[in-house]
Amino acid sequence: MSTIAKQNYRGVYHFSPKEKWMNDPNGMVYFEGEYHLFFQHHPGGMTMGAMHWGHAVSKDLVTWEELPIALAPDELGMIFSGSAVVDWNNTTGFFEDKPGLVAIFTHHLDMPEGKPAIQRQSLAYSKDNGRTWTKYDGNPVLEHDTFIDFRDPKVFWNKDTNQWVMIVACGQTVCLYHSPDLMNWTFASEFGEGIGSHDGVWECPDLFPLAIDGDPSNTKWVMLVSIGADPAFVEGSRTQYFTGDFDGEVFTPDEDSIKVRWLDYGRDNYAGVSWSDIPAEDGRRLFIGWMSNWMYANKTPAEEFRGAMTIARELQLESRQGGTFLVQKPVQELESARVQVLSIKNATVQEINTLLKEIHLESYEIIAEFARGKSVGFKVRVGADEQTVIGINGETEELYVDRKASGQHDFHEHFVGHHSAKLAALDESNDLRIYVDRSSVEAFSNGGQAVITDLIFPGLESKGIAVFAENENDLLISLDIYELTLSAEQDKN
Repeated sequence: MSTIAKQNYRGVYHFSPKEKWMNDPNGMVYFEGEYHLFFQHHPGGMTMGAMHWGHAVSKDLVTWEELPIALAPDELGMIFSGSAVVDWNNTTGFFEDKPGLVAIFTHHLDMPEGKPAIQRQSLAYSKDNGRTWTKYDGNPVLEHDTFIDFRDPKVFWNKDTNQWVMIVACGQTVCLYHSPDLMNWTFASEFGEGIGSHDGVWECPDLFPLAIDGDPSNTKWVMLVSIGADPAFVEGSRTQYFTGDFDGEVFTPDEDSIKVRWLDYGRDNYAGVSWSDIPAEDGRRLFIGWMSNWMYANKTPAEEFRGAMTIARELQLESRQGGTFLVQKPVQELESARVQVLSIKNATVQEINTLLKEIHLESYEIIAEFARGKSVGFKVRVGADEQTVIGINGETEELYVDRKASGQHDFHEHFVGHHSAKLAALDESNDLRIYVDRSSVEAFSNGGQAVITDLIFPGLESKGIAVFAENENDLLISLDIYELTLSAEQDKN
């Protein structure tokens, strides 16, 4: 492991920049064997500032190599969030003998004397697998006369209409546009008025189709919309989703989808969007989010860098209780980082805790199964006066994370808290999958029906693990614990 990676709060298996500030994931695209992850980056400071696009690549979604900055501010403004696509058919005319990458991003230009900033959409392209970029000399390609907030374009090729589609955040709604060439855009529709949560500005939208219950003949469209932090909204920034139909121009939500549905019931999974151009033979919809919250993002404990991404996740749709719901599952590639520490079946809480007394870890995965109706949980990153509690309340059938004593928390009054998500029971048992790292916990239950992502800031010495239940003689059907580690050769951070 590199020296930088040994810092107290740098995750072992979560991406973070080598130095300075990072927020939203941008431009995620798969091309020629590499997953590209661009990100909002301020190379000159530890808080949001003159925003650039940082850049990292991975072949496995687990180990990341940070590359030089991809896009820097210019006369049109800073480089805010956006997306990237492969222009397979050279619709732009930027490419000749082979396809290349096109980035679609927001140019943000601050204005003098307190006037509103100007936000416009622009293009850049790369002919060398994203290593160098050329900004289109016709920028910007899309602007709006009235929207003050007009940003975060997510673009995809719609094979049914044979055109590019853009979904872009417009203050308290999103707008949809279409184009034959990424340069000339036509307004199609607006969505969001009076629907969903409006507790903050709408940001970082995404729109994509997913099969229901794995059946490719039965699909729905999913729209993600992140909600910026409002001082009156004590949960801070979060991400909601809608399901519905999309005809190439208009998104029509399912009736049961217009109520607020959160992607994640923790406080630290924000601005996440999905990867473009995943090969058809793979077929997964892959997602990653920024692991922070605008309520306190500029104040979290930090050394040399500030900001990290969640683990990569696969998004799926499942039908239950008369509706269609999004589920999240950790990508299977994470299993390559496992080193098994414990595997036990049909053991009591007391028997397990006897074994856990000898185990001290800071970056690991827990997989547990136990009978439905039982209240069972784990205390992780346990120290003399620190612990983060993750469990399932069998009576209320809720997954929860309690970080009231998780470590440093005095940087913001609302950081401490007890976060919960209702479960939809599948069968006679509950499953709980927990990813613990140096400054985060990510809990998935019942196949990813309920997900909670939370930052934590424990001391270096807080490495204990314990299991608890209503009765120490209660049985766990199974328990597996894996240390998650990357070799020095793998670790590129």
